[in-house]
Amino acid sequence: MSDQRLKDIVPFVASVEEGSFTAAAERLHLTGSAVSKSVARLEARLGSRLLERTTRRLEVTDAGNAYYQTCIRILEELAEAESVLAAHRTIPSGRLRLAVPNTYGRLGVMPLLIPFCQQHPEIDLSLTFSDRFVDLFDEGIDVAVRIGQTVDLPASLGCRQIGREKMVFCAAPDYLQRAGTPQNEAALMQHRAILYERVDGSTKPWLFTTADGHPEWRSVPYRMALGDVDAQVQALCAGLGVGQMPTWLVHEHVQRGKLQVIMPQCQPHGLALTLVWPRRKQLLPKVDALLMALGALEISPPLAAPALDQ
Repeated sequence: MSDQRLKDIVPFVASVEEGSFTAAAERLHLTGSAVSKSVARLEARLGSRLLERTTRRLEVTDAGNAYYQTCIRILEELAEAESVLAAHRTIPSGRLRLAVPNTYGRLGVMPLLIPFCQQHPEIDLSLTFSDRFVDLFDEGIDVAVRIGQTVDLPASLGCRQIGREKMVFCAAPDYLQRAGTPQNEAALMQHRAILYERVDGSTKPWLFTTADGHPEWRSVPYRMALGDVDAQVQALCAGLGVGQMPTWLVHEHVQRGKLQVIMPQCQPHGLALTLVWPRRKQLLPKVDALLMALGALEISPPLAAPALDQ
């Protein structure tokens, strides 16, 4: 990109954001004529009208809006590149955008973010809780925490696997006192299952490990199917049946005695916990500091499995 092309982008962006050449000129410490000529030069080079001039205000055309979005990304990347070159700074600062899954974000990530923010007062954290797929580039995310497979990631994304879920079968102690505690898979299948219901209406099967160590998903009949993991935990604690849950989700309930681990010898590994970030941002002090803090995330806390009195 030539110097002149870059020089013309800045007045154009300022004109769009300020709504007039005069206000853009004041912002850039230029004359209104200089800003107007710069935008006209840009339009002539592109062969497209970017701004409609009115007596009161500039109006952005469809082509101008599309070009403006591109210019914003270019200027942001230039600013980030300058920050990378100054990565020797010891104080992470600036806006930091993090995307996390809903429930794991609350239970697993937030306990680490509180001391992180206390340690780095110069960082302004923006946190998005969502179970949907988040596009880091389209949504301006610096780091994402994901539970699930991260195959076929583009080369522009960095990825670090923190660990894998450990799945456990569990139920409320009073349910097991009424229905009995299963000691093998055949007995387990006779109990009332509480399953997770996917968006498409299907239910998530239970995960087992075969004799040769391979994962095996098995569909099971169920008493209740819920499309929310927190609701699953509530149903289990209420004694409505048996469920297979990740340890990070039921750890606290097991410690408090609200849930009991069943068949502790059967704890297969579930989904992977990964950190994902744009590679061009990984040398930014704020991103590097966050990645180091999130490296302490725990996805499979150990669970005690005290025996029930029969």
